[in-house]
Amino acid sequence: MAEPKKKKKLDLKRREMPKQSPDVRRHNFDEVALGYSAETAVEEATRCLQCPKPKCVENCPVEIDIPGFIKCIAERDFATGVRVLKEKNCLPAMCGRVCPQEEQCEETCVLVKKGGQIAVGRLERFLADWEAEQGELEMPEIAPPTGKKVAVIGGGPAGLTVAGDLIKLGHNVTIFEALHKMGGVLVYGIPEFRLPKVIVQREVEYLRKLGVEIVTDFVVGKTRTVDSLLEEYDVVFIGSGAGLPWFMEIPGENLNGVYSANEYLTRMNLMKGFLFPRFQTPIKRHQRVAVLGGGNVAMDCARTALRLGAESRIIYRRSRQELPARLEEIENAEEEGVIFDFLTLPIRYIGDENGWVKEIECLKMELGEPDASGRRRPIPIEGSETIMPMDAVVCAIGNSPNPLIAATTPGLEVGKKGNIVADEQTGKTSKERVWAGGDVVTGAATVILAMGAGRQAARSMHEYLCSI
Repeated sequence: MAEPKKKKKLDLKRREMPKQSPDVRRHNFDEVALGYSAETAVEEATRCLQCPKPKCVENCPVEIDIPGFIKCIAERDFATGVRVLKEKNCLPAMCGRVCPQEEQCEETCVLVKKGGQIAVGRLERFLADWEAEQGELEMPEIAPPTGKKVAVIGGGPAGLTVAGDLIKLGHNVTIFEALHKMGGVLVYGIPEFRLPKVIVQREVEYLRKLGVEIVTDFVVGKTRTVDSLLEEYDVVFIGSGAGLPWFMEIPGENLNGVYSANEYLTRMNLMKGFLFPRFQTPIKRHQRVAVLGGGNVAMDCARTALRLGAESRIIYRRSRQELPARLEEIENAEEEGVIFDFLTLPIRYIGDENGWVKEIECLKMELGEPDASGRRRPIPIEGSETIMPMDAVVCAIGNSPNPLIAATTPGLEVGKKGNIVADEQTGKTSKERVWAGGDVVTGAATVILAMGAGRQAARSMHEYLCSI
């Protein structure tokens, strides 16, 4: 008589990611997280229970076979693991670094019930980096050419996903990017210490090798309109992101030294730190920088200012508990020395005689009942005004889509905040043969949600292209 199969013992200890020490990394722009070794990756992958009905897959916006690639790592078959991963995700190295897995696939891991969790994102990153170390990317099978032409507007995560999916289905795909490098927010908006640019370039090059044509310095709405593209292409996808920054609309906002997060991070990424030096002091950098907001972008700005030699502060009107940024990014900022001023609301900026910001006037806040977001509403405390000396302010409170495409595209329905209105399941817009997805539809959100929208739109576009 056969012995009963032993139940696998649960290993609830998540393998930690090695990082640069805070004292070292606060002085450089090198990547903070150093990645798993092969041995650590195998140990972590072996913890996966290989559930017959994996909830992690259900909660992944791009539908990756998570247990499949993790099983390959556990068996040390890394090449097959890469193949499984890239069946659904053409940007795994980026997703492994910036996707909020803790709110998606990892959150629904069955081990959470026992106080454990599989590090899905770290394993995804491991496979992508392992493939890069081999020196040669494996190309997937491409379907026979269909003769159909697709125009993709925007080289960010949504556009890259659409291009990757449709090129593999045999369609001819061209991406039109407004700026001089591909990647959108991945290149211009995320600092090097969180997402090295070489990784973005590597994954863009993968798409180029698949056959995607890439056109940069091409501003749709100026260079050509959507209607003009529709004369040449069978379908158009709009994935132009949310590049219009929000400001607080308080007195003094036009002073020199008050920046949007978009501008601050773009200049950092392009100019390596020479960010708006003061008049007649071409290499002087800001000494005291305040970042307004509590999301991932705010953390990026504050940690960037710190690396440029400034005393860096986050000013946030709620408490630490309500911070919307990833916990990992909050902890990194705290370890590096970013100062947090919680329950604080800026009400005006005060300038010097040369028109540069020199101080911020703030009110202290207290938390009331939860608002529509589920977070407790901040309420000003009367008479609590304080003055903070500050020579730069970065506003990181959100973004809307740039209105250029909507303004030059008749028949394209737009929402109250300038977002393109598109069907949630298909990405179809009100305009015939035009789809949209990512931040241009939802407003500023995560990379993986933009990719998920791109995946859904590509599926719908393929169905349409096969019908004509």
